[in-house]
Amino acid sequence: MTTYAPLPDSPYFQPTEHPATPLEGLTSSTLPVVVAGAGPVGMAVALGLAQRGIEVVVLEAATKVSFGSRAICISRHSLEVADRLGFGEAITDLALEWEGGRSFYRDREVMRFAMPNEAHTVRGPMVNVSQSEFEQVMVEAIVANPRIQLCWGAAVAGVTQLGDGTVEVQVTSSTGDTTLRTQWLVAADGGRSAVRDALGLRLQGQSYEGRYVIADIHWQSDLPAERMVWFDPPSNPGSTVIMHQQPHDIWRIDYQLAPDDDAEEETREERIRERIAAHLAWLGDERPWRLEWHGFYKARALALDSFLHDRVVFTGDAAHLVPIFGVRGLNSGMEDAETLVWMLASVIHGTADAALLATYSHERHDAWEQNIANAGKSTLVMTPGSYGHRTTRDAVLALATERGEFSHLINPRQSSATHARTSPLTVPLVAPASGLQPGDPVQDRRVRLRDGKQSSLNDVRSTGFGLYGFGLDAESLAAARELRTALSVQREWEYVTLVLDSAPTTLGAATTAEVVLDDAAAEVAHAWGARPGELFVVRPDGLLLARGQATDLHPVLDALATGQTAHLSTAEPSTADRAGATVVAEAACEQAPEQDPAEAAREAIWLALSDGLNSVAADDRDGFLTRLALLLGNSVGESGFAEAVAVAHSVR
Repeated sequence: MTTYAPLPDSPYFQPTEHPATPLEGLTSSTLPVVVAGAGPVGMAVALGLAQRGIEVVVLEAATKVSFGSRAICISRHSLEVADRLGFGEAITDLALEWEGGRSFYRDREVMRFAMPNEAHTVRGPMVNVSQSEFEQVMVEAIVANPRIQLCWGAAVAGVTQLGDGTVEVQVTSSTGDTTLRTQWLVAADGGRSAVRDALGLRLQGQSYEGRYVIADIHWQSDLPAERMVWFDPPSNPGSTVIMHQQPHDIWRIDYQLAPDDDAEEETREERIRERIAAHLAWLGDERPWRLEWHGFYKARALALDSFLHDRVVFTGDAAHLVPIFGVRGLNSGMEDAETLVWMLASVIHGTADAALLATYSHERHDAWEQNIANAGKSTLVMTPGSYGHRTTRDAVLALATERGEFSHLINPRQSSATHARTSPLTVPLVAPASGLQPGDPVQDRRVRLRDGKQSSLNDVRSTGFGLYGFGLDAESLAAARELRTALSVQREWEYVTLVLDSAPTTLGAATTAEVVLDDAAAEVAHAWGARPGELFVVRPDGLLLARGQATDLHPVLDALATGQTAHLSTAEPSTADRAGATVVAEAACEQAPEQDPAEAAREAIWLALSDGLNSVAADDRDGFLTRLALLLGNSVGESGFAEAVAVAHSVR
């Protein structure tokens, strides 16, 4: 068996080393913004602020971008963010697109999933590219931007809030120690944040017991570009193995260590090669391969209580950590960055109160909770840390070999854009019966303009606010134009566009700040659940701020200025909105699309049984399960129970 055969001319990306940046010239004045950390999130913040005319200094303790694939899966929403920041095309050119995956129990397929990818979408649901290459593309965009100074080899050693609206940042560097003063410090320096430590802050939450070795290999294979997972494969009994293809014939392999495995022994290169070689040989492919990089991972679901501490704002892994399963780390960080950018720019430019940053903290902490709600369930499948969850996970896998309805419990729940329905900024003027809810992410989609050109909703909106009107009459159009003008005056540095659907020619020609869609089939209106005369206000980060009759939306301006909208709940909606609205408070806090009721019931049963097994004494588990079986048998009847017993006997 071939265990290790180095391949010539490896395409694996090798980061370039940079000399430490001299910092002397940065101490003469108070800087507008200092960003600690030149990972994807920190660089996204810098690029977004620079787009809005703000000078930014980025401090990076290392002297090169990260090495290794790390976060390889980039979501559709993160690609939208990259496009708005100006480097999306370069990522698309590098990346490998994929749409779904398969899971196996031993050698049998038990689950297949495909992420939504409708014909109208502009980008695929997910692409793979190493975090190292992703960061390098961002560095090139940073270097080309005159408003950003990236300082290599500059480590944060201390942070002092001065109480006068500024922050002192102590920096160590091989070029000499320095103290910088800034109006705002953005902490984007990762899970081991030096800024967080300097302020004496600690992440709170849960650490899971499962441990994974992660590795990149160069291997030419005919396997498809999809997410593949094997539970208890013959190649690594008792373990879980994950495989992903990256560009240039690079494959990411993650495998779980057993509770009694020695992590030090298992992370030796020789041992890693043995484990990987065993799996590739079991797959029947012994072509030569090369180990390029490896690491070690434990799942954590931790966060700061607040992401805002006076003049220091936390974002990305410095603010929160999520389990790797479902690829929410980098992707949630890119969402953090885009939301923070337009809110912080609004505060710096003086058109919004600093309370808007408290709204950022609220929204993104809630987004973390959404992410861990899904990632946590995935983690209970991928690395169950208790007897109850391990027992039910194994039972689900066995049942899924014969009963396909259990397969959805194994679904990895891939990352998707989070909502802000509970945000204090989301304007609750209307509770729509269907379609987009205030706070929902507005997905980009292909559209045709009235002049015949092909475009997309994000392209016509650009990087600022978008107002999308449907079936506006003359009065509503005038109100929409007035709102657009008011937004533009209030935020003169941002692009504000009014987008209309196939407006009647009697309303006159569109102005230079207006775009008219050729939506004769009302596809966009139908997808959004729009009613005639309705206007949708979309934020710069692509979330729906408000929807309603154009004449009712002027309070949006006050909401943006104050960062709060509680006072808007008393605003009088129009008669049309009153007639069309269905007020269901509970539904407003659920993320669409809603889960299938049968699947939701099975999920609840799985979790309840897991907790039940964990709650009983070890010597009473058989008794607990017997009592439970008798109770359930009494509910389903003799024939139903006999059928269940037969199925349980046939799988193991």
